[in-house]
Amino acid sequence: VVLNGGGLQPLGGSEETGGYKGTGLCMMVEVLCGILGGAAFGKNIRMWQTTATTADLGQCFIAIDPDCFAPGFAGRMQTFMDETRGLDPLDEDPVLVAGDPERAHMAMCDDLDGIVYKKSQLNHLADLANRYDITMLKTKEVNLLAQNNAENV
Repeated sequence: VVLNGGGLQPLGGSEETGGYKGTGLCMMVEVLCGILGGAAFGKNIRMWQTTATTADLGQCFIAIDPDCFAPGFAGRMQTFMDETRGLDPLDEDPVLVAGDPERAHMAMCDDLDGIVYKKSQLNHLADLANRYDITMLKTKEVNLLAQNNAENV
């Protein structure tokens, strides 16, 4: 859908490999996160399910001041985010941008006046509280299905 509408330039090459632009993006990540930081890179990164060796994964954080570039960054970025969210989704779920699920979860926590935990998490916290003889976290039951249905009416 996006490719036919001109919203995203193809990377070049096959869809499976991303072509030469996909390779370039991959190499950029390897240089910034692995080589620059002195961490493992490329085929030297251990398989994610293997624990026989240390992962030695690198990270790269880059701080950019948008004011050092073209004016109007905030407005142009908002337009880009709005247009991205407005794209036709491939399924019934809306198109999201980075941070959307987290903002929705934060709003839900605000509405419920607390953080939602899974039963397994609460059981683990109870075990820790018992082991270290500390007071267990105070909790209350919440019917999330009823909460979600009320919001969708």
